[in-house]
Amino acid sequence: MSQDKYEREFRIRKSQFPTAALDAMESELQEVKRLKFYKETDSAKTSFEAKFKKDRLWYSVEFDEKGHLEDIEVLIKEVDIPSDALAKMITYFESQFSKYRIKRIQQQYPANQEQLKETFRNAFQNLLLPSLNYELIVAGKVDKNYFDYEILFDAEGNFKKIRKSLPPNYDHVLY
Repeated sequence: MSQDKYEREFRIRKSQFPTAALDAMESELQEVKRLKFYKETDSAKTSFEAKFKKDRLWYSVEFDEKGHLEDIEVLIKEVDIPSDALAKMITYFESQFSKYRIKRIQQQYPANQEQLKETFRNAFQNLLLPSLNYELIVAGKVDKNYFDYEILFDAEGNFKKIRKSLPPNYDHVLY
């Protein structure tokens, strides 16, 4: 049904962020607040993320190890998804899980390497384009067990990919 998502994300300094990525973002990141840099390691790859707030929205700009843009994600709510696309997603959840709860929704703008400025502009204007994806973190009940899943849908709400998301590995004690 799915593959597992072993992902760890940790904060890094700006100096540890790929130079090519910083150069690509520099002209686009005007008037941003709470800019933070992260390194994300997965079982398959390593990527870098810059997270910030701009115009009351939370953004995550993801780059590969060489500094090439992978995607730009915007944190949204259910009401921001077109109703017909949301209906298809809910139908999918009801067919897969006996119970489910949507924990997080991100609108994903895949990178267009030839037109970086256009990708940034589309994301910052929060445009509903046919090329965008929706990435949802869903707690779903399957066979009397709850698991977190990362599920990807296209702009019309059609299922694309699912990965079981494992809980984060805390290196420190939570009080």
